[in-house]
Amino acid sequence: MKFNRLYIGLLFGAAALSSCSDDDATPSIDTPTTYSFTRDGATSVSFSGQTTRIAMAEELISALKDETKSKEALLAMFAHEEGAEDFSDADLNASSKSIRSKTAASNDFFSSNVTDATAIKSLFDTWIGDQHDEVFSRWNEQASAGVAGQLADGTSTRYVSANGLEYNQMVAKSLIGALMTDQALNNYLSPAVLDAATNREDNDADVVAEGESYTTMEHKWDEAYGYLYGASQDPTHPNATLGDDSFLNKYIAKVDGNTNYTGIADDIFNAFKLGRAAIAAKDYTVRDEQAEIIKENVSKVIAVRAVHYLQAGKAALANQEFGSAFHDLSEGFGFVYSLQFTRKPNTDASYFTKAEVDAFIDSILANDNGLWNASSTTLDEVSSKISDAFGLVLTEAAE
Repeated sequence: MKFNRLYIGLLFGAAALSSCSDDDATPSIDTPTTYSFTRDGATSVSFSGQTTRIAMAEELISALKDETKSKEALLAMFAHEEGAEDFSDADLNASSKSIRSKTAASNDFFSSNVTDATAIKSLFDTWIGDQHDEVFSRWNEQASAGVAGQLADGTSTRYVSANGLEYNQMVAKSLIGALMTDQALNNYLSPAVLDAATNREDNDADVVAEGESYTTMEHKWDEAYGYLYGASQDPTHPNATLGDDSFLNKYIAKVDGNTNYTGIADDIFNAFKLGRAAIAAKDYTVRDEQAEIIKENVSKVIAVRAVHYLQAGKAALANQEFGSAFHDLSEGFGFVYSLQFTRKPNTDASYFTKAEVDAFIDSILANDNGLWNASSTTLDEVSSKISDAFGLVLTEAAE
């Protein structure tokens, strides 16, 4: 697998911006039908670092279901150091990138909030360690209330903590917020990052980064794009194959597949295209308008799936289908945790603070043995608060 990907843009020698424009594009900005931009005959799109981190996260999540892995090996995958043989892929091992370094690390939310950033990183360390200490040690034993182990779930087997938590699902879904969403919305789409230092002046003058075909501003926008589409089979036209990773890409597809939100995938992708074209056209007003559209819709994806899984888990608990219930609720837990990394458009705030999210999770786990005795009333209350904050209809999001 090679991660130094520079995707070749418009075929047949197209110019920097395609002449084939979206019908709804701003009249003065030519927007290609695919995410394809060139300069001097070479692609100006690059997001190899995002592709690498998505691949690292995929391997970590798989490893969290391999009971032969040591705690040290799992934590090393999360906090990879260049050259360490943490992964099955040599390119990942050679990379200087890591998951942990970009978790809770956005400019807007964490550059001046080291306390929360440190606490969030440490919590991921704890979950990863607990998977080894609590769950791997009882991998082949039956789980029961207050006792870790395995549970049947149809044709699948779930591996849970004493409180019914499926740590691998919690880590995976929480990374959607703490890594992918936080970096895309609160870092690379931030005007503070896009316009840092001389980025705007350089972009106005088409001054490219040293040895590259893109301006720094173009690259920052592309890096946000990469956290959504960096693992796509065709990253120039990713909506043709949505669901190409286990993170944001997968759940954009899931929410778009809910008939109540059909079109959200196109709204996100088209805003990325138009925003990138606006950067090439030096129209920063349109750029920022598109960033707000992305922030709103990516945040909505997280909220919809949080409600969906909380309600699915509630229904399974009512039927005492514990394997299914704990799987859904652990996924819901991760999406609820991810809410603190969402972004209200045209504000500097998330939809829910860390304290509010922590309170949601504490309330869900408040009863003895955690999820084994989770309150349906509490699950409904949390679902309602999320729905109300995002203007969702709870029953629609639950589908």
